Amino acid sequence: MTEQGRRKRILGVLADRPFASVRDLVALLDVSPATVRRDLDKLHEAGEARKVFGGIALLGGAARTHALPFGENSDLAVDAKAAIAECAAALVQDGDMVIVASGSTCYQLGVLLSRRPVTIHTNSMPLAAMIGTAGVCQMVLSGGTLHREPGILYDHEDRAPDFNASRLFLGAQGLCPDGVMESHPLIVRTTRMMLERTDEVIVLADSRKLAIRARHLTCPVERISTVITDEGISTDDSAALREAGVRVVIAQAGARA
Repeated sequence: MTEQGRRKRILGVLADRPFASVRDLVALLDVSPATVRRDLDKLHEAGEARKVFGGIALLGGAARTHALPFGENSDLAVDAKAAIAECAAALVQDGDMVIVASGSTCYQLGVLLSRRPVTIHTNSMPLAAMIGTAGVCQMVLSGGTLHREPGILYDHEDRAPDFNASRLFLGAQGLCPDGVMESHPLIVRTTRMMLERTDEVIVLADSRKLAIRARHLTCPVERISTVITDEGISTDDSAALREAGVRVVIAQAGARA
């Protein structure tokens, strides 16, 4: 396949979804990662798409998408999520009581915190299962019914958890200057309940999330103190968040890049 053919194929992928990882494109195009990265550089330079950490995204941040299942989402932007989780873990002190929400980046944070003397409240079944078998931290688990697609426990009586935390670590399907966005209605409801039980909200979102517009605003920007993201975030996106009063922390993947 020619270079022009590969670039056309990549743009075709972005017509169906807002982000494509280098790993996905290597498999699709049957070329080396270095070749894919050169193609992404040229698409970015030509203004046809936006290069982000781990892959390429649609321009303009106008994409709308359905939430991916936990298992599928866990395979995207793996290095960026690990770096973000490490930055977030450094903000937690031994003895802290924190809420770690559902989602693949929050799961990575939970893995790190599970080895420490902290108390974690979570509604994430994957995280709860991991802590239950391999963790040493204290865990408080949300009550309610298991919903397997988003991987959460949900109380249908819409009761806020009986737990007060210094920080809520929150994932995001999409992130914009207005705040965190989600499509799954149960995640929207559980997030709003968790917001009632925390002093500070820290959003963990890799730079792909700035290219996604989901259905519902679930956490307004004025409620967010910090966004931890990766070096793929654009200058404009970073400036918009800072103008809204949000501290932006860039996680450096270092050897993972």
